[in-house]
Amino acid sequence: MDFGIIPHCDRRMTTDPTWAKACVQLLEAEDVESVWMPEHVVMAEDYEPRYDYSDDGRAPIAPTTQMPDPLHWLSFAAAWTEQLRLGTGVLIGPQHSAAVLAKRLATLDALSGGRLIAGIGIGWQKEEYEAVGVPYRDRGRRLDELLDAMRCLWRDDPATFRGEFVSFEKVYCDTKPAQADGVPLLIGGSSEAAARRAGARGDGFYPYVISPDDLARRMQTLHQSARDAGRTLPDPFPVTIWPGSYDPQGTFDLELIRAYRDAGATRLIAASFESGGEDLDSLRRFLREYRERVLAVL
Repeated sequence: MDFGIIPHCDRRMTTDPTWAKACVQLLEAEDVESVWMPEHVVMAEDYEPRYDYSDDGRAPIAPTTQMPDPLHWLSFAAAWTEQLRLGTGVLIGPQHSAAVLAKRLATLDALSGGRLIAGIGIGWQKEEYEAVGVPYRDRGRRLDELLDAMRCLWRDDPATFRGEFVSFEKVYCDTKPAQADGVPLLIGGSSEAAARRAGARGDGFYPYVISPDDLARRMQTLHQSARDAGRTLPDPFPVTIWPGSYDPQGTFDLELIRAYRDAGATRLIAASFESGGEDLDSLRRFLREYRERVLAVL
């Protein structure tokens, strides 16, 4: 079972270069497989409550929350590490240009020696879409085209793609990912639509705030979608789960974690704040405890 960490997303430390360097080097020294950075370009003060993962539609954003550009932050992390994999958890795909994002992902993957994992979803905040100048409607179809168009740019020279939202004719993306099959694209989201997209187009699945029972149901949907698309998925299919997003008390709950594993999870995620402290010594103790109490006994 792989294990990744979401670092503190806190304006008091996240973009402090000294802290960020020490954090990622600590993760690598403690044999953590991956580090994950989320994305929100902006957060509206008075947003329409459309957040899917809470009863009131409000996101759990603290006054000190900070989410820097994930690809720039992960580029910094890549420069100070050698083995740590670099994950986006998750990019809001339809807000990006397919050609620009393909180039950015390929560049980071090349310079990191093939360590990038791109979690990518559709987001939920209408005001954020308005701020970046992209329509909120049809965002699922926009994401589908984005995924297909990026792979086309990585694969073909010259590349041609004709879609409803993305089109280009005989162009070259002169920077390719180091990974032979391109940057792995993990589909984020816990809905049936996200599971169908993961089965039809994804290189992995990254649901959020999901119970083990719901994960098992989504995996059925995912595999049926793959069959409908004529795809043969790898076994096991990569599935990333953050137990603490579903149950804040579930960090060390072996029964819960085993249920996720049995439903199909292949990677566990924890957030740095689950250590109970903000300093790196607390994080180090947490990583060692998690390895002993969870990873070693699964």
